[in-house]
Amino acid sequence: MLRRLLARLYWTFSRWTLAGEAAPSRPTVLIGAPHTSNWDFVLMLAIAWRLGIEVHWLGKKSLFHGWRGPLMRRLGGIPVDRADPARVVQDVVDQVRAGGVFGLVVTPDGTRGGNAYWKSGFYRIARETGMPVTLGFVDRTTMTTGLGPTFDLTGDVAADMDRIREFYADKAGLRPERRTEPRLREEGPAASAG
Repeated sequence: MLRRLLARLYWTFSRWTLAGEAAPSRPTVLIGAPHTSNWDFVLMLAIAWRLGIEVHWLGKKSLFHGWRGPLMRRLGGIPVDRADPARVVQDVVDQVRAGGVFGLVVTPDGTRGGNAYWKSGFYRIARETGMPVTLGFVDRTTMTTGLGPTFDLTGDVAADMDRIREFYADKAGLRPERRTEPRLREEGPAASAG
């Protein structure tokens, strides 16, 4: 209740407009892109709390040290040990089997830009868990943020990424100069023309 109230107040006074699709009705891998600023985190929470989505998000283990640990976990954080990434997938599979409806927020373009490729973890998690992907967005040019379509990945990496690229083609992020084109290394050399 408190989260929804805070979100309602945020959207009432924010310069941003919440737009797009309704909240997914089943567990989903929620892509947060373009991820170009730390403010994306605030927008993600505002979207999730307004739409009533329970969100979990992956964060590097160091974010959970000291006093920040309990706060980050309370906000849905899951610490990732980069030495054992397979454990994260198994944790997500266990939650899906337990019947929870949640969005696992992943920022595949990395830490606020400057990368040539998106990280493919979101793709592997979605395929291994059977979860669809939901395309979350931030677009400073229109001052809108929200959720795009939710769909199942086919396993054809290039075709799935073409669909994702088409959606994000006109989304600039909060800091457009830091935007990374949606492209995975796994697509092969033909993707570099996309």
